[in-house]
Amino acid sequence: MPRLRFAFPAGAGRAPRSVIPGFRLSLGLTLLYLGLIVLLPIGALLLKAADVGFWGYIAIITSPRTLASFQITIATAAAAALFNAVYGLGLAWVLVRYEFPGKRLLDAMVDVPFALPTAVAGLALTALFAKNGWFGAPLAQWGIQVAYAPAGIVCAMAFTSIPFVVRTVQPVLEDMEPELEEAAATLGASDLRIFRSVIFPTLFPAFLAGTSLAFARSLGEFGAVVFIAGNQPFRTEIVALLTFIRLEEYDYAAAAAIAVTMLALAFLMLLVVNAVQAWHQRSALGEG
Repeated sequence: MPRLRFAFPAGAGRAPRSVIPGFRLSLGLTLLYLGLIVLLPIGALLLKAADVGFWGYIAIITSPRTLASFQITIATAAAAALFNAVYGLGLAWVLVRYEFPGKRLLDAMVDVPFALPTAVAGLALTALFAKNGWFGAPLAQWGIQVAYAPAGIVCAMAFTSIPFVVRTVQPVLEDMEPELEEAAATLGASDLRIFRSVIFPTLFPAFLAGTSLAFARSLGEFGAVVFIAGNQPFRTEIVALLTFIRLEEYDYAAAAAIAVTMLALAFLMLLVVNAVQAWHQRSALGEG
């Protein structure tokens, strides 16, 4: 009985060749970069904060000025993230679903906060929203103060973090299959029902990620806020500015303690967001 022979393509059974160097070298370079750029500065920050001791750390964090700066920073960052969640979703929807003159220009302008230095953005916003500015003068007639007020902090934070929501939601909208919406429409679902039951569940992971990134970006914003805030203790002083003030006072341990606390809050927030995304994904798979 003749022996059967099977022809396999050259290289079959081997792992596909990668254009990147070997796994060990790539992993080593990645870990080296991560250690030097991320872990080493964070480790130094933690060691410096540990110099004050536990009770010293508690005394620094619970001082009235520090608590006020945390309250102002978190409240304004949450307001900016909420605004960007609504406006960013609407802007991404317009850019994906509609065609109009100047669409490419509007799409390019979304990335302006990434390219523009934050200090320049702060100066421009201050000039616009000051009492004699283009926007500030009409608002002042209605008794609304933006520059040198918490509203100015929200405005600066929203300006610098809006691209995070738009750029995370936009690709998901572009890849969404229109057949699902058409099927829901043929079954008699209203536009609001289609958005609530078909579109938004698909967008939710990206929407949550973009909003959380916008919130985290707002928590650490400094350049755009420092000019428009007025930097008044207990009223418009943010955590980043208070940390900078402590550095200028050569109180490095206090600055490190404040920075570590803000870092821990941002990290905790990202952990919660990741847990919510994982729960949503498990729920979606269970329903599927």
